[in-house]
Amino acid sequence: MPRDWKRAMAVVAHPDDLEYGAAAAIAEWTDTGHEVCYLLATRGEAGIDTMEPEKAAVVREGEERASAAVVGVSTVEFLGHRDGVLEEGVALRRDITAAIRRHRPDLLITVNHHDTWGGTDWNTPDHRAVGRAALDAAGDAGNRWIFPEQLADAEPWNGVRWVAVSASPALTHVAEVGQRSVDRAIASLAQHRAYIAALTDQDPEDYARSIITEAIESLRESHGVERGVGFQLFAR
Repeated sequence: MPRDWKRAMAVVAHPDDLEYGAAAAIAEWTDTGHEVCYLLATRGEAGIDTMEPEKAAVVREGEERASAAVVGVSTVEFLGHRDGVLEEGVALRRDITAAIRRHRPDLLITVNHHDTWGGTDWNTPDHRAVGRAALDAAGDAGNRWIFPEQLADAEPWNGVRWVAVSASPALTHVAEVGQRSVDRAIASLAQHRAYIAALTDQDPEDYARSIITEAIESLRESHGVERGVGFQLFAR
């Protein structure tokens, strides 16, 4: 993975999307002086079957802010699109483009936009929509004739050099990380206590450790790195 960048913006659909995938890499990057901010399309309000969406939105937003802080991210923004019914298209591209123009990242991080996670495990509509919209918005942000109404607040930004897709079934690059970053990724995922409680009876820390450890070990077997996070990298 390239390291010669200053700012990154992570664009995902839900609270927890980054914690299940890219968090260890983000922890490594913030520890070495890189700036990272988060942009979430929804507040994850449809993600807990036993909790009404209005309450879940508040809980999950709080959990995401706490989990971001663990890996050194202080800026967390929510676009307010409805969870579960995100649509790929102009409205989502417009919102992501505006954020790119404000934050001016060199690296854009997003979530798996492919139809599956590999094999026959079907991906969710929200992930597909956000991932594809983020890839499109990386180019939109540099074109002053696309969403020109935004230019009163921010100039075009054609400085996105890469888009890194987390949890893709078509990995091209690995970000190597230290054990401290892995430990912070585990602690970051464990912050999603209400969400994890709805999934399993496991202790949140034990659950998070099993998820992150499995991902690290899988990449070790497939790519021969001691500890790493995989991405599909698109250069621009």
